[in-house]
Amino acid sequence: MSEIRTTCAYCGVGCGIRAEVTGPRTVTIRGDEAHPANFGRLCSKGTHLGETVGLEGRLLSPMIGNQRTDWDSALNLVAERMRATIAAHGPDSVAFYVSGQLLTEDYYAANKLIKGFVGTANIDTNSRLCMASAVAAHNRSFGEDLVPCSYTDLEEADLVLLVGSNTAWCHPVIWQRIEAAREARGTKIVVIDPRRTETAEQADMHVAIAPDGDTTLFNALLHALCERGLAKVEAWDGLACDPGIPARQFAALVDLVAASPRMVTLFSMGANQSTGGTDKGNAIINLHLATGRIGQAGAGPFSMTGQPNAMGGREVGGLANTLACHLGFSEAERADVAAFWNTDRLCPGPGLKAVDLFRAIDQGGVRFLWVMATNPAVSMPDAAFVRAALAKCETLVVSDVIADTDTARLAHVRLPALGWGEKDGTVTNSERRISRQRALFAPPGMARADWAIIADVARRLGHGGAFAWNSSADVFREYAAMTALAARHGKVLDLTAHAALSDEAYDALAPFQWGGRQALAPEQKIVPVRPAQMHFDPAFPLRLNTGRYRDQWHTMTRTGLSPKLSQHRREPLLEVHPKDAAAAGLAEGALARVRTPQGSAVFRVAFDPGQRHGEIFVPMHWSDAMAGDGRSNWLVAPNVDPVSGQPGFKNGPARIEPVVADWRAFLVSVEAVRPQGIPYWVASRLPQGWLMELAGEGSVNVDALLGEGERIEVVDTARGMRRIVVLAGDGTVAAALYVTRSGTLPARDWIAAQVGLGQAAPAELLAARPASPAPDPGPIVCVCHGIGARNIETAARGGACTVAAIGAATAAGTNCGSCRPAIARLLETITPSSEEKAA
Repeated sequence: MSEIRTTCAYCGVGCGIRAEVTGPRTVTIRGDEAHPANFGRLCSKGTHLGETVGLEGRLLSPMIGNQRTDWDSALNLVAERMRATIAAHGPDSVAFYVSGQLLTEDYYAANKLIKGFVGTANIDTNSRLCMASAVAAHNRSFGEDLVPCSYTDLEEADLVLLVGSNTAWCHPVIWQRIEAAREARGTKIVVIDPRRTETAEQADMHVAIAPDGDTTLFNALLHALCERGLAKVEAWDGLACDPGIPARQFAALVDLVAASPRMVTLFSMGANQSTGGTDKGNAIINLHLATGRIGQAGAGPFSMTGQPNAMGGREVGGLANTLACHLGFSEAERADVAAFWNTDRLCPGPGLKAVDLFRAIDQGGVRFLWVMATNPAVSMPDAAFVRAALAKCETLVVSDVIADTDTARLAHVRLPALGWGEKDGTVTNSERRISRQRALFAPPGMARADWAIIADVARRLGHGGAFAWNSSADVFREYAAMTALAARHGKVLDLTAHAALSDEAYDALAPFQWGGRQALAPEQKIVPVRPAQMHFDPAFPLRLNTGRYRDQWHTMTRTGLSPKLSQHRREPLLEVHPKDAAAAGLAEGALARVRTPQGSAVFRVAFDPGQRHGEIFVPMHWSDAMAGDGRSNWLVAPNVDPVSGQPGFKNGPARIEPVVADWRAFLVSVEAVRPQGIPYWVASRLPQGWLMELAGEGSVNVDALLGEGERIEVVDTARGMRRIVVLAGDGTVAAALYVTRSGTLPARDWIAAQVGLGQAAPAELLAARPASPAPDPGPIVCVCHGIGARNIETAARGGACTVAAIGAATAAGTNCGSCRPAIARLLETITPSSEEKAA
């Protein structure tokens, strides 16, 4: 079968993919060399998309409660409940919560229905948690949510400042482009981040500011450039301030910025996810406006989005505080939107932003909620409160691809949506480039496109004429035509040249960038900003930061099904400086509890000298489906930026304490197990099953963990050791459990590889190692090529003393490149002389 050109499902880079379908639900994936976002490069997540397109866990039919039903019954109930709620409590009692995982056509349909015909702006998106502060900063400075840069600017810059961005992990293809620019033209890289991340380790300068120190640093930097005559602004109180970093480093930073007029400042979640995130964005933009470093090649402030279609959602009004096409709620803008949609029901003003939306559900103001393609029971701050609010909601409708998510478990109605590889539509990436996502497979079961589901509900509400679309191309043409309103009101967004595309032209649509390479608003404005005030509680002396792992995505409903992607971090880790760990009595590899005013969660301890003293880090990904604990967002307060409404996930009060378990264990199993009554468990995917880490108190309920089959067992009472292997009827390994109370558990990799096989002897299975051990590759460093730490050490001792040489010898780091910082760190431990350090 010929290759199908489509776009990746993950971050806002928007990489092009060439996919070749090889079976009913199998596909081979490679980067699209012709796509201008990635030119053939892919990160580990994109590379392994083929491992996530199976039907395991899929929602394949509409559900009312826990009963399967047909589409008519489900949609009739949704429309009936929505109509009754509006009649009894008004339009504002209804809300949608949507996602950057939706395609632009889906987003447009949802926005049109609720704002144009239900009559409320109570639609918000999980992009509120990611990029809302950047949106607000753009609007304050440019009068429009306008990203003025393109990826090519990164390659033409002499200096790239990375602010709150672990680019090597979170946007690996962009990191490759920055690395290539450094190689080709000597581009300098500065990372501004409290953590010494993998990206910071590879930078020319790491500026380890205190959490939320960005605004102060950029104000001080702008003041220093003004003093040198390189910038000009109207004075305001607070511009001359302590930068918050050592004077010698600040002077070096000023010198570097002063000498680099071709400068791009790329900022992401570390800047946005703050109670002062909007001011951070404006502080960055101010520096570029005041120095004229904008609107030219190699210069500008560049907000990198986190999701594949966060930008498309922003274009069509997915946020509660905008109308479609970058329009606001002025009388003239509302009149034009109402006329275009031919409605007399248009919402009168902005709606509830995400945090306020879930508060309104809790308080009874919102009684009907439709969640699309997202999992707020995990991803929202103060997630325990959000779960309780969802449980109180009179009607909760969830459209999703997965049947059993933390949010879907609470739903009254579940609607099966198309997933990546089945959807057909468009997405917009971080540089304003619109690309097509194309279907690879036929819709599974009864799954349908989100825009079609929304249109069918609209028809049942009596608005069929406004939603009479027959294809995603119909929706796109309408949206493209509507962007004429943006131009009418002085906006840059304009897709009207594509409003008359034929179906054939839409099918063949090549990636294109609206606004040009450097998109400039007619007016730019410097916005005086001040750092947010921090309040410290002595009962919680540490500062908690949360974020992403390299190979996982959001709440793991997709990436958690990939055996390759599960290798990088099989458990959620508490990263803590060794001195802070010692003060709290924590041992590396043991368990610890993180407490905040919102709640507590348990994590595995990992010592990290790169953590600043007094600060800790935990990942955001784990949910009820994959773990019994490790929930970062149970810990995060629902405090928001006063302008954008974006929550602060990066700088909360916390304390840590050891968790002592009576026993520790791990289980490998063909079948997934969800333990009950065990305080700590985490599951990760294997090629033929699951690996589960466990810890608990009292006795071990073996029968609850192991299924039927022939058991072979060994017990050492003195050490509290017990090992049980369960063989299926055909002699293959169905499960194996290894328990200890005081000893050491065996390595996992070999026995994990025996699941579903029947080739090893019983003694080998009980020992969890082969009689004749094969060379141990060590912990996997390069997921793309399966290269372990010992493979890299062997190559280094054989003379491969640079990252490039390791790549040539082993292939490690030659695909997505996100492991190259880890390779460089390994090389530093193997080749200590400075001449031999990795480039």
